[in-house]
Amino acid sequence: MRLILLLLATLVLHWLPGAVLADAYDPLQIPAAFSAQVLDREAIDESRSRTIPLRIYLPATSTPAAVVLFSHGLGGSREGSSFLGKHWAARGYLAVFLQHPGSDESVWRDVAPAQRLKVLQKAANPQSFMQRVFDVAAVLDQLLVWNKASGDTLSGRIDLDRVGMSGHSFGAVTTQAVSGQATANGRQMFLDKRIDAAIIMSPSIPRQGSAEVAFRNVQLPWLLMTGSRDIAPIGNQDMASRLGVYPALPEGGKYELVLDGAEHSAFTERPLPGEINARNPAHHPVILALSTAFWDAWLKQDAAAREWIDGDAVRAVLAEADRWQRK
Repeated sequence: MRLILLLLATLVLHWLPGAVLADAYDPLQIPAAFSAQVLDREAIDESRSRTIPLRIYLPATSTPAAVVLFSHGLGGSREGSSFLGKHWAARGYLAVFLQHPGSDESVWRDVAPAQRLKVLQKAANPQSFMQRVFDVAAVLDQLLVWNKASGDTLSGRIDLDRVGMSGHSFGAVTTQAVSGQATANGRQMFLDKRIDAAIIMSPSIPRQGSAEVAFRNVQLPWLLMTGSRDIAPIGNQDMASRLGVYPALPEGGKYELVLDGAEHSAFTERPLPGEINARNPAHHPVILALSTAFWDAWLKQDAAAREWIDGDAVRAVLAEADRWQRK
């Protein structure tokens, strides 16, 4: 119902004299006939003898497109959260979904259900984290190679001067690390300077050191997304951890969304074991709208998107109890 009202309100505003630019901007609008072309590939990091499976959602145009990477959560795969990849591609982005061996679905696929939580907990270790960080750099290196390769499907289609990084859960931890989070001693040792903006779904404060030290020097635009019930059985992440990131960030291009009632799986297509509440179908449109507007504003430098996400128009896609703030 809220989406229907939003559509009606948008149509009315378009006919009003003097309607401002932000009223006309619609981050949910996509071409009616668009169907995302999906390309499955592998990035090879010879220095680690490591193969990184990728799922790439291609935009309709063959001109160089801004790149958005997505890192899945613990036990996930490149196939997860496809609703994001399809929409971002429809909006003109080349969306690259990474799969991280050692913390992906291979950890639990052949394990008895009663033992799956245990093996997943074991996979959430510093070694897996480091591999994920290096995976991001390796994939960006591989995209450059494909972009320059004559005759390749991706040749000339990738704009690596406009790169967004995103991820959910363990992928959020990965995203935070490569886009500006510091270690306990204040060093941004994993920062990849090719990244221009980041979306963090289910963020968390570090287990060691303070949130202030970890996030005070984050210079890139960050959009944090969480839910009021966003807890996870692995890692003991509670709402204090989720909500502790935003206050520690400096001003300038920083946003936080807290979806009312959303659990940890809200950023995926299916509920996770232990979740008992019905999924809210209104959450995915909100996630798509805000993530798209953020990419448009900070990767495409779209003035209408920036006005929309920084102004009051953004509230039209949110429920009354959803929390939205920026600084």
